[in-house]
Amino acid sequence: MTTGAPPTRTPRRSRARTFVPLALAVWLVLEIWLLTVVADAAGGITVFLLLVAGALLGATVVKRAGRRAFANLTGTFQRAQEAVRRGEEPQVPGRAAAEDRNGFLMLGGLLLMLPGLISDALGLLLLVPPVRAAVGRWAERAVERRMGAAAPGSLQDAFQQARIHRPDGKVVPGEVIREDAPQGPARPGEPRPPLLP
Repeated sequence: MTTGAPPTRTPRRSRARTFVPLALAVWLVLEIWLLTVVADAAGGITVFLLLVAGALLGATVVKRAGRRAFANLTGTFQRAQEAVRRGEEPQVPGRAAAEDRNGFLMLGGLLLMLPGLISDALGLLLLVPPVRAAVGRWAERAVERRMGAAAPGSLQDAFQQARIHRPDGKVVPGEVIREDAPQGPARPGEPRPPLLP
């Protein structure tokens, strides 16, 4: 007996799930190969000292980025409390707060802490402010493209809708009340109307 329901399709495996494990394996092989090449050329003690210096520098960078993030957070809370005391509405931080790219600074520190020369080179690149800003702009554009291509009803679509702001940058919380919807409780046997966007 057929029910008329379409057959269930297995979801396609995303490209990320296919290529990320392969990329990690290639990266690990390259890291080990480069460490052996440098150890043959400069000696094992030199490679060990490079790895220790990278780990120490990475720990320092992560600690500094964490302090900066905490200072930004406490500053935002203090400004909001002052605005409430004056009877004003707290202002949403503008783009200037996001321009320091503190998350990429922390990522650079974490890459420096990982043992390996390729990760150290990438971590050092992320310590350079213009590189950090360029990577941040690229990441923002990539996220915006993904959010714009989201199918209606998906989690990405809900996130995009939650990010809608007024022209002055303020988020407007609200509730939608439909005037054409029937009022009062529905009867137990009566079907519910479909939810419309």
